[in-house]
Amino acid sequence: MIINTGMRTDIPAFYHEWLINRIKEGFVLVRNPYNPSQVTRYSLSPEVVDLIAFCTKNPAPMLPHMDTLKAYGQYWFVTITPYGKDIEPNVPDKQKVMEDFKKLSDIVSIDSVGWRYDPIFVDDKHSVDWHIDQFEQMTATLSGYTKTCVISFIDIYKKVERNFPDAREVFKKDRLTIGKAFIEIAKQHDMIIRPCAEGNDLALYGADCSGCMTVKTFETALHAKLDVPKRSRNQRNNECACLLGADIGAYDTCGHLCRYCYANTNAALVRENVKNHDPKSPFLIGNSQPGDVIHEAEQKSWLDLQMRLEI
Repeated sequence: MIINTGMRTDIPAFYHEWLINRIKEGFVLVRNPYNPSQVTRYSLSPEVVDLIAFCTKNPAPMLPHMDTLKAYGQYWFVTITPYGKDIEPNVPDKQKVMEDFKKLSDIVSIDSVGWRYDPIFVDDKHSVDWHIDQFEQMTATLSGYTKTCVISFIDIYKKVERNFPDAREVFKKDRLTIGKAFIEIAKQHDMIIRPCAEGNDLALYGADCSGCMTVKTFETALHAKLDVPKRSRNQRNNECACLLGADIGAYDTCGHLCRYCYANTNAALVRENVKNHDPKSPFLIGNSQPGDVIHEAEQKSWLDLQMRLEI
């Protein structure tokens, strides 16, 4: 099965000590974000966890701990955009992140790391031409260290509307201009553009619109076939073909505080939750509470048995 660490928060950037402790102890407890007293206990044994998926803006804190992850397959998405501190106030220097991306790629292999340039929004400061120019420079830097760049255009969720009231949807004309330019630039550096939940508009120009975190993505990283139960595939969003896995993160805990973030309600709530983080707790935030109902997740390896025997 797949354990995901990054759809709700950035565990590598802010909670790496906690994650390493959980791996060493062999399990993690995760609250249902919509019913917090319902708690799922996930085993982190490599016997049942085939791959850990990471989504981060800063892989650096995890780099000293990569030996601890050797027992698992891995796939890393590292989001690197050219936005400044006015948009991404707590994201490290982008040149440093790109250098750490290269180090990560050297450790886990080019098949196990992807670059995300998203979300893309357009305004007076961040024009279409600005995005194309910045993307060209960043692609040249990351050339040879990934085969994949995922892009998406900003969605104005309620949390985004509250935290980033100036943000606007990107016009289709601009989406096509940016997308086509990105596809051509990426091609020059042996990368493929994968739009995330953006439909098939860019497929005509050479984008791979099959999804960004799919079964094939993980099979390529593992160099093995997966037998994935149908119930584990994304049923909620017709535009998303991703295999999301079991997320062990928690909303309202990401310290990057990016203005476009869909996972944080507001900065005050994040700061309050961070106060309740204990690196030694089985929970990301807090500890056991009266009334908690804990159930064991049904887990088994999805690796194809025949492929296992061949390996």
